[in-house]
Amino acid sequence: KLLFLCYFRKVNKDNPIGIFDSGIGGLTVAKAIRSLMPHESLLYFGDTKHLPYGEKSAQSIQEFSKNISLFLKEKQCKMIVIACNTASSVAYDIVKKECPAIEIINVIDPVVNRITTSKNNSTIGIIGTKGTINSNVYPQKIKSANNNIKVKSLATPLLAAMIEEGFFNDKISQAIVHNYLKDPALADIKQLILACTHYPLIQGLIGDFYTQELDIIDSASQVALHIKEVLKKKNLLSQKSPKQRFFVSDYTLSFEKSAKLFFGEDIHLEEIKTIH
Repeated sequence: KLLFLCYFRKVNKDNPIGIFDSGIGGLTVAKAIRSLMPHESLLYFGDTKHLPYGEKSAQSIQEFSKNISLFLKEKQCKMIVIACNTASSVAYDIVKKECPAIEIINVIDPVVNRITTSKNNSTIGIIGTKGTINSNVYPQKIKSANNNIKVKSLATPLLAAMIEEGFFNDKISQAIVHNYLKDPALADIKQLILACTHYPLIQGLIGDFYTQELDIIDSASQVALHIKEVLKKKNLLSQKSPKQRFFVSDYTLSFEKSAKLFFGEDIHLEEIKTIH
């Protein structure tokens, strides 16, 4: 009976939203959440010890995601956001199983829902890490919902690492981005999904490449909209003054400086070495 009551205990609407990613890319999601819902407290975890997830095995990512989710659960998060496309593609079900009483949000479904519920059946391009692209999760979900949409995918493995190192607004990063985008695999697309939470920081470089009108879909803003809908539906929107905490599995000063660029303000990182 006690276990039953604990499992179904009422969620406090003023508890934080937990967010995790392999590095700082998920801070674009955190920033979008804060902009849309300024009263929500946020608890962010960057698994810097194991970044980037895009080059790791599915089994490793699942183990990392499980351990981080249990940490966020212990911190009494009312919701957990998997702010990483690679982890969302291979670890979503694992996280849901580990935290059955908590709302779990991935960064893939909100984007797929936007694409497949629109009346535009144009050709869609997808760029992301090797892990995300090789999982084939976006084409499968899109085709399952709307078979009339044509999907083209391209792995862009250098981009996340480039952005993590702070190179996303110079001629070198522009050359790398444009070299990927001119790949024949992305020919004739009308929409482009940025299937990595790092990529909003290079959205300007991507937009500069295309001379024709192109709908660039930023997963961070779509996820924030979806989160607000879910919290509103469940009557879990907070109206109190927010608090924000940021954790990493391996602290470096350069990472803290880069985090400021992602989030738009100074961030104090707390190192947690107990998560493996």
